[in-house]
Amino acid sequence: MGLKLYGLPMSTNTTRVMACLHEKGVDFELVPVDLFGGENRQPPFLAKNPLGRIPVLEDGDLTLFESRAITAYVAEKFKETGTDLLRLQNPKEAALVKVWLEVESHHFDPAITPIMFEHFVAPILGKTPDQAAIDASLEKLGKVLDVYESKLSCTKYLAGEFFSLADLHHHASTHYFMKTPWASFVNDRPNVKAWWECISSRPAFMKVAEGMTFVDTK
Repeated sequence: MGLKLYGLPMSTNTTRVMACLHEKGVDFELVPVDLFGGENRQPPFLAKNPLGRIPVLEDGDLTLFESRAITAYVAEKFKETGTDLLRLQNPKEAALVKVWLEVESHHFDPAITPIMFEHFVAPILGKTPDQAAIDASLEKLGKVLDVYESKLSCTKYLAGEFFSLADLHHHASTHYFMKTPWASFVNDRPNVKAWWECISSRPAFMKVAEGMTFVDTK
C-alpha cells in the first residue's frame, strides 16, 4: 500500500511534507481535504487526526499527524534514498540538524506565521489585517533573521555545508513571505538571501511551489 497524504497544496504544513517526500524520491497520493466545507471536522477525518488539522500521512496501518513529525518519519524511514536530510551517519551533523529544526519550530515559525495569517488569510475571512500584529511579528522575525545572517556567513546551510531537514522546513512559509511587502527582510540580508535562493531553487520544492496558488502572484 502506498503513502497517502491528506492535505492541500496551498497549505504550508502540507507542502512541508510534500517537499520532504520529493527530496526522498518517494511516491505518494495527495488526498485533498475540503477545509472550507468542514471535511476536517467530520468523524472520518477526525479519526485520522482528532485535532482536525492537515496534513495527515497514512503509511499502511500507521497514521501520523503534525507535519514536522511526519517529515522526521519520512526522512528516517527512507534514509537510504534521495537526499540525506537527517545526517544520521554523523552524530555531530545530526545534532546540528536537530538544533536548527528547533530554531525553526520555536523561533522562526512563531514570528513568520502571524504575518502570513494577517496578510493573506485575514482578508479571505473578511477581516482587516492587524498591522500592529504584523509589525510586532516583523520585529521578532528580524531578530531571528539576524541570527541566520550571522550563521550563514560561516556555512552554506543552517546546520553546515549540507542541505538538511532544517532548511527544508523553511521552504513554504518563506515562499509566501517573499510575496509580501516585507520581502526586504530577506533580500537586505545577503547571506539569508543567498541561502533562500539556493533552497528555493531545489527541484523538490519547485514541484510543490507550483501548487501554492491561493496567493495572488501577479
